[in-house]
Amino acid sequence: MKPGIIKNDEMHEKALALVESLMDAEPGSEQEGELELWSLLIEQYEKEHYPISAPDPIEAIHFRMDQLGLRQKDLEEFIGQKSKVSEVMNRKRPLSLPMIRSLSIHLGIPAAVLVRETPLSPGKTGSSSARKRRPAAAS
Repeated sequence: MKPGIIKNDEMHEKALALVESLMDAEPGSEQEGELELWSLLIEQYEKEHYPISAPDPIEAIHFRMDQLGLRQKDLEEFIGQKSKVSEVMNRKRPLSLPMIRSLSIHLGIPAAVLVRETPLSPGKTGSSSARKRRPAAAS
């Protein structure tokens, strides 16, 4: 198979099979160059046809906590008091800019992931001024 732009799933499958056969290529060999070229072609096709969206911010925090062996209590240092951590992690409160900065710096989560809008759970807590109020009845 000659290297070229991958245009459909059939070509993609063939390219994957070819890359698999080249996986044991000797460093510096012609086959290694071919492996690199096909890998780039496959990567480009997959980027266009099978995009991976950025993770949900709360899911990203959970994932990073799992990687680092952290518990929810450990987030107090980055988010604030226990109740605030609980509200954020239970989707009752959105991440604030200072929280995003701290989590990005200390846990290594890209800020671009954390600034994505986090769907909040129904019954979101918040100040009474933020809630809709009914107009007072006329007397």
